[in-house]
Amino acid sequence: MTLDSNHLLAGLGTGVCGGILSGLFGVGGGIVMVPLLGLALNLDQHRAQGATLAAMLLPTGLPAVIQYWRRGIRTSLPLVGVLILAFLFGVYGGAVVANLIPSALLKWCYASFLLFIAIRTWMRREPPGVDRGQDPFDLTGLWSWGLFIGLLGGVWSGLTGLGGSVVVIPLLATRFRMTQHEAQLTSLVMLLPPIGLPGVFVYARAQGGLPWGVILGVAAGFAVGALVGARVATRLPSAKLKQAFGFVAVLMALLVVVRRH
Repeated sequence: MTLDSNHLLAGLGTGVCGGILSGLFGVGGGIVMVPLLGLALNLDQHRAQGATLAAMLLPTGLPAVIQYWRRGIRTSLPLVGVLILAFLFGVYGGAVVANLIPSALLKWCYASFLLFIAIRTWMRREPPGVDRGQDPFDLTGLWSWGLFIGLLGGVWSGLTGLGGSVVVIPLLATRFRMTQHEAQLTSLVMLLPPIGLPGVFVYARAQGGLPWGVILGVAAGFAVGALVGARVATRLPSAKLKQAFGFVAVLMALLVVVRRH
């Protein structure tokens, strides 16, 4: 695919949308960028997922992380380190499996997973807010649960191009009793290093390359959108964030199903 102004604008627009969603909900943005890349640029499921993973290699979520931190929301860096370690192994395996699955089947699996995430998000109960100065994070099971959550997030990231946060966030909130905002910040910090690189390598090799010009546009738009989304998220109650995320997941599932590829 040759890069022209239409492709660049489509990439920028897709990146802004994904960035806003990332800042709002702490996800990698793939939940919206994969279907939008398919609709706007006619990319099939595999290339859209690979392009999304590649756009996340740059620390595009840093503006969102800074905004969360300024609002007094904190995370556990040891937990982030364990998550990243496991994620690197999982994302490679997930990407290998994804490229063995026919694009049509992968599309339906992707949409079904989004619907599952929406239902789980609506059903999950939010723990009460705490003062982390007085009540620090309970890191019991840091290595066992941290490795499991990171590995599972990596597998889903490579398999779907979502970034893994849609798996990581609810599990962090459930197992480590994090609030919605704390789990989202943890996910955003985890995504700052280029942890999707093994998956990008697999996709690029299997698909004969990726649309790198479009990917740069997506990355630039993402950084701007992430800051906007984070500013909104840090001012909203967690209950409203969960409801909104569920509706967006359902909408994106419908977009994946109706597009041609």
